[in-house]
Amino acid sequence: MLLLGCIKEVSDYELVISLPNGLSGFVPVTQISDAYSKMLSKQVAQGEILEDLNSLMDMYSPGTLVRCIVTSVEKNADGRRSIKLSIDPKKVNKGLNASALTSGMLLSGFVSSVEDHGFLIDIGVSGTHAFLPRQKAQNYIKAVKRGPDLKIGQNLNCVIAEVKNEGRVVRLSVDQSEIAASLATERQNWTLSNLLPGLVVKARVLKVAPLGIKLSFLSSFTGIVDFMHMDPEKSMNYSPDQVVKACILSIHPTSKVVRLTLRQAFLHPGGSPNQLSSDRMGAVVEESAVKAFYKQFGAIFELDDGTLAFARLKHLSKNRKSFKPGAFKTGCKHKCRIIDYSLMDEMCILSLKYQIIEARFLQYQDIHTGDVVQGKVFALKPIGMQVKVTDGIKGLVPSMHLANGILKQPEKKYNIGDEVRCRVLECNPAGKKLILTLKKSLVQSKLPVLSNYEDAKPGLITHGFVVCARDFGCIVKFYNDVKGLVPKNELSSEPIPCPDKVFHEGQVVKVMVLKCEPQQERLLLSFRLSSKTAPEDKKECPPKKKREMKYQIGEMVDVKVLKKKDNGLEVSILEDEGNVIASIPTGHLSDFVATCKLLWHCLQEGDVLPRVMCLSDKGEHIMLSRKSAVISAVQEEQVVRSFSEIQPGMLLTGYVRNVMPFGVFVEFPFGVTGLAPKVSMSDKFVTDTKDHFVVGQTVIAKVMSIDEEKQRVLLNLKVSECSSGDSAAESFALLSQYFKEMKEIRNLLRRREESSMAQGLCELVPGRELQLVVQDVKEDGSALFSGSCVTGLTVTATRYHLGDKNIVPGEKTKALVLHVDALTSKVYVSLREELLKQ
Repeated sequence: MLLLGCIKEVSDYELVISLPNGLSGFVPVTQISDAYSKMLSKQVAQGEILEDLNSLMDMYSPGTLVRCIVTSVEKNADGRRSIKLSIDPKKVNKGLNASALTSGMLLSGFVSSVEDHGFLIDIGVSGTHAFLPRQKAQNYIKAVKRGPDLKIGQNLNCVIAEVKNEGRVVRLSVDQSEIAASLATERQNWTLSNLLPGLVVKARVLKVAPLGIKLSFLSSFTGIVDFMHMDPEKSMNYSPDQVVKACILSIHPTSKVVRLTLRQAFLHPGGSPNQLSSDRMGAVVEESAVKAFYKQFGAIFELDDGTLAFARLKHLSKNRKSFKPGAFKTGCKHKCRIIDYSLMDEMCILSLKYQIIEARFLQYQDIHTGDVVQGKVFALKPIGMQVKVTDGIKGLVPSMHLANGILKQPEKKYNIGDEVRCRVLECNPAGKKLILTLKKSLVQSKLPVLSNYEDAKPGLITHGFVVCARDFGCIVKFYNDVKGLVPKNELSSEPIPCPDKVFHEGQVVKVMVLKCEPQQERLLLSFRLSSKTAPEDKKECPPKKKREMKYQIGEMVDVKVLKKKDNGLEVSILEDEGNVIASIPTGHLSDFVATCKLLWHCLQEGDVLPRVMCLSDKGEHIMLSRKSAVISAVQEEQVVRSFSEIQPGMLLTGYVRNVMPFGVFVEFPFGVTGLAPKVSMSDKFVTDTKDHFVVGQTVIAKVMSIDEEKQRVLLNLKVSECSSGDSAAESFALLSQYFKEMKEIRNLLRRREESSMAQGLCELVPGRELQLVVQDVKEDGSALFSGSCVTGLTVTATRYHLGDKNIVPGEKTKALVLHVDALTSKVYVSLREELLKQ
């Protein structure tokens, strides 16, 4: 099948081609032209680089239109179709012979030889010698800016200027104005057997239908323009007998069906289709309106910027069962994501699938070095394991990185389809190269990621892996192929005579940067951390004031509530027989803002709180905290004790100290503070900072930069930037802690025997079914209820949670508890059948 395509990507070994109707194919480096293939074979045989052989990247660029022929269609291992193409003129122009050549014909050819007076061009017609005079090519060479001469294997759009000796000799022109104005005519004697994609013709409209237009052209031929290839500005104005310009897109070899386009970008040969701006790829469009729905193909949408886009049928819903055609009537609006751009259709390709809209990664450009990614084992090979991150993204875990040690039989540990959690060692979007590691110590590391030499500041402590151990020391590698040397004297505080006996290839190590020369890519490292780390020195010789401290930061104590104040609790430390007074601010009673207020309300004088952490001791004033996340960070040493320890990339747990219009100040244990500017506060657009954070709120912050001179730290609080990678595990841990604290609050309420209402609140947990009586139905559709089990409480259900039921006051009904607000004594319930059944 012959097709007009557009180069989408260029790599060393293939061209990725955009084809009509959102399809893609690829041209292997061996399917360019005969002359180019011969040079490749010669280079392989000689084993040395030929000066005259240019790479595909030197000759081709994205956006160039090319004529292709399908050589095979195969299914990949993951079930996707792979369309293999050729742009070799001997295959594309095989329907032409010497006698059929006439002046004015537009053909594609390839430079096969560079001569003194011009260029021999391979147009794929047997018995014909095609020549392009050097003088005629000068303007073209200047315009394309690919060097002072044409290159062997370079693709050209050519117009036949002169035919001699019955087609055995032809002279060509590559003048861009001639090519842009070229038109296929009846005089050129085109037939269905030699008709070529890319030819522009004058056509007459025969019939207009919802799915497209039928045209006649070159007197006796008919063709089809489908709905994606009508001119968007004129799509509603076509009528029978109207004369239009059209470009041939494809010719089917057996049915001889010809498909054409009326889009303006294709009506001037030598031009390029419109491209998508890079920032739109992967964008989520909140509301895109349906322009047209085609039950066999998909739907056309209008995006928020007025451009048209297409979603295939399989991308309109999660699966066939959940698909509802009624949701795609003209004007209906849907949330979608731009997943691709079809150059040949000049349209964005969309998906409405929830899992794709919410996907963290869509293309290689979305992945950054150091990211933690989830994937599935795709294949096990001698060089390592292939991992499928998403449908379009695959990565390789080299054999050395399958585990902390070396796995001799990886097939015993991993099976095809297993879910794995990896970290990105290297990502090259241009070459679609993704290298991953499964080494647990690297995947779980909270230390900064070292991915370029510029970030290797003296004193930086990070994780790497040994790639070589010799008499002179160890070579340690990091991310993005950054590597450095640990000299023999820096391997340990004790002499190591044979490093190769102590360290092995692939071993994960913690190192400290001693010196770096980014220009020369030289990096000097040390394994001797303890002798050079500032905090250790400080512990050995603490200042006099700190030595007199009663309690150390991070020390755990049990306390008894003495008094409730407006801003927190005054407590006595039981270890000191109640002689030492301390305070717990309300915001430090819990990691959860709502739970802080609730705990303060429930706690009474005399209550004992176990395992509270000392946050600061300034002699007269001791401040304590019950924030479990902050306590964990201190106990696991995921903290900085001074400004000198802070490094860009660190993830630190802290709490909001102040909320200002320009950003949020965050304080960490041991007193270090930083600022998260407004632009780095949230993944959402921030209008008012107070809508996003409150004083005392627990946060995880990522260190973006430090100013040592001014002792300033800039932070990022965006959830997308501050996750350690396993967001599901983090979420479950937070939920588990929340429910644990709610259980503790219910236990506190149960002990308050004097309040029957408090006792009732304890029994009301989310998911419990209640027998209620309707008290009132309000104008906004919500309802109030009463019942013996909710005496003294306000029980309400919103209009949505009444479901389809038409209830009236006095009616008895079943309801499910959704949420209990103990502070306001409000209970929120639902009457929806799908919840009650569960």
